[in-house]
Amino acid sequence: MNGGGSEDAVEALEWKFSQVFGERSAGEEVQEVDIISAIEFDKTGDHLATGDRGGRVVLFERTDNREARESRKDLEKMDRPSRTHPEFHYRTEFQSHEPEFDYLKSLEIEEKINKIRWCQTANGAQFLLSTNDKTIKFWKVQEKKIKKVFNLNVNPSKSLADCTVANSKAYMSNGSSSDKSSSTDMSFQSDGISYLRLPKVTTSHDSSPLAKCRRIYAHAHDYHINSVSNNSDGETFISADDLRINLWNLEISNQSFNIVDVKPANMEDLTEVITSAEFHPTHCNTLAYSSSKGLIRLIDMRQSALCDSHSKLFEEPEAPGSRSFFTEIIASISDIKFAKDGRHMLSRDYMTLKLWDINMDSGPVATFQVHEHLRPKLCDLYENDSIFDKFECCLSGDGQRVATGSYSNLFRVMGCAEGSSESATLEASKNPMRKQSATPSRPSRSLRSLSNVVRRGADNSGVDANGNGLDFATKLLHLAWHPTENLLACAASNSLYMYYA
Repeated sequence: MNGGGSEDAVEALEWKFSQVFGERSAGEEVQEVDIISAIEFDKTGDHLATGDRGGRVVLFERTDNREARESRKDLEKMDRPSRTHPEFHYRTEFQSHEPEFDYLKSLEIEEKINKIRWCQTANGAQFLLSTNDKTIKFWKVQEKKIKKVFNLNVNPSKSLADCTVANSKAYMSNGSSSDKSSSTDMSFQSDGISYLRLPKVTTSHDSSPLAKCRRIYAHAHDYHINSVSNNSDGETFISADDLRINLWNLEISNQSFNIVDVKPANMEDLTEVITSAEFHPTHCNTLAYSSSKGLIRLIDMRQSALCDSHSKLFEEPEAPGSRSFFTEIIASISDIKFAKDGRHMLSRDYMTLKLWDINMDSGPVATFQVHEHLRPKLCDLYENDSIFDKFECCLSGDGQRVATGSYSNLFRVMGCAEGSSESATLEASKNPMRKQSATPSRPSRSLRSLSNVVRRGADNSGVDANGNGLDFATKLLHLAWHPTENLLACAASNSLYMYYA
């Protein structure tokens, strides 16, 4: 993607298992509320957040960087920097959303977390946005010192033993008698308790993360929110539903600006909906959004307050004679991501991954076949609704590789650098290479020359490269790439798997 032809740029990575959170044992039934529905690394890569269908957000913190930090002199003595095994530890979790009911529309609002986005840190605290179908919340997570109570009157476990009372009555540490008939006849010996000592509260050296909801952005979307993206200016963010995109200021929760509205005057004229939206990583005035027609529109907010017209339109021309009943369904884009350089975009539809250059709107610069072997099975996939599954995609921090999920808890990692023939199919398990197949070498990637990126599966519909039947009930929809390292986090049902290379 970056045009580099060095050996390092096209060298295939060997992926290794790092760790797993929430691994289920064989035969264990997964609760619906525990299924992971969102994953996101922060900009440093030291923090990872996941959201689930139960409305919870779970935070993980990287610990190997802190524990294995070496001095500069030690690093200078080595020929190359030492590589430590990436390790994340559970940090905290909190209930972000609760199930609600819209009484005006008689509509149940699920607590499921649709998206999580990290915001800029400040004063040692992390901030993040989380959203369900209707409401966005702004959270602050900060380490708080633990306060402890000490200097109590007595040790509770010794309260009776240390207290000697007269008249053989049992007195408690507060001086009350267990004999209700006489509460005044009481005396303490010299080694007993003769006064009340007030406890003291002190701040310990230990700390615990505390999550606090700072703002709630509600009542701005009539349809389900599918995207949240923060701006590079650090002050604003967008939220998108099926028909509208709103612009918010982080500090103002009761007001938003509608910047894109595709709702027609007559809903019978509706032909496409918004499926994903993302801000440009460096240009605060530019954002892109995708549609169910397979289009990506780039808009410039400087042109007008309501950005009904786009500055660029990205689409792949339809091959003549290829149209069918499923054409529009499988063309719908489920996710778009900007590369870190801001020059390229990655989009995922049901069948393919496409890499776009924002300076070239004539077509994608690379196309990666992901589900081509499922084409003969589209009727069955339509019947069981699998054809509507929304798979996410991600790019590596250096822009050299792309990744996306598939069925049977498989995910694909493919090289997109010039001359790269890398293509790996891995399974979200402790042995990721178990279903890896020997992929034939591919030609160098030039513009529009990537129609046969992956082997087609020997004409067996619903069968992977090893001939194993795909399980459409286990799908890997959500994954995220570390911003600076080759580290992938994947969600397989309620389990979070991490791999490094």
